[in-house]
Amino acid sequence: MAAASSFISLLTKRLEVKVALITGGASGIGKCTAKVFAQHGAKVVIADIQDDLGHRVCEDIGPSNCSYVHCNVTDEDQIKNAVDKAVATHGKLDIMFNNAGIVDPNKSRIMDNDKSDFERVLSVNVTGVFLGIKHAARVMVPSRSGSIISTSSVSYLIGATATHAYCASKHAVLGLTRNAAVELGQFGIRVNCLSPYALATPLATGFLGGNDEELEKAMSKSANLKGVYLKAEDIANAALYPASEEGRYVSGHNLFIDGGFTVVNPSLQMFQYPDGS
Repeated sequence: MAAASSFISLLTKRLEVKVALITGGASGIGKCTAKVFAQHGAKVVIADIQDDLGHRVCEDIGPSNCSYVHCNVTDEDQIKNAVDKAVATHGKLDIMFNNAGIVDPNKSRIMDNDKSDFERVLSVNVTGVFLGIKHAARVMVPSRSGSIISTSSVSYLIGATATHAYCASKHAVLGLTRNAAVELGQFGIRVNCLSPYALATPLATGFLGGNDEELEKAMSKSANLKGVYLKAEDIANAALYPASEEGRYVSGHNLFIDGGFTVVNPSLQMFQYPDGS
């Protein structure tokens, strides 16, 4: 019985004594991941530019397990400061989740796209990830351990799922992930990324309009897996695996959380049941 209790405790506290820094942790996927990581025993540092929301998340999780630092991921000094704060507060950094991201206005024609919008998206989604990996490595290499996770997207693989800038940025995230995994593997550091299908987050509602329920219904029409909506919790639980010791030999991997969306050509309709049963 004691052994069973210890096993259950281990499962419920998969990040015990771990320290995690989450960019874009004040809302959406980052907020949910902060809560899941804290539930599993991690000390979490949220880095974001949404100060009020960030402090609110920390209050919800509890100040003993969560703290907030203002951080614009395009500013190297601010990324460095966020990493240094995590180490100064908790003595180390075990997990870096580069989750902060933005999207540009929805303009389908490349001729209508503005260079400034394109560069702004790449600055956050690509340069921000690069800086996050760089400064996480700075403190992880001496300890020869750590897990770095970044948020990519199904749009890196399937065309016409997002804007040109967003699509390009998520291709770059995968490239950075693979390159960093090769370099940092020699120091025992694992580097992976997550590629979710579309889900109702503040980023998506701001881009597409409508409320969460309307977006979920719209997304379900093109989704492969029916009867279930992708939630931020699903992404957070996916991040938990490479963050924990259960994923200790997983590196250079891109984990799709897409319900099979990227493996099917829906135009072929080969396995469609006419009556839906």
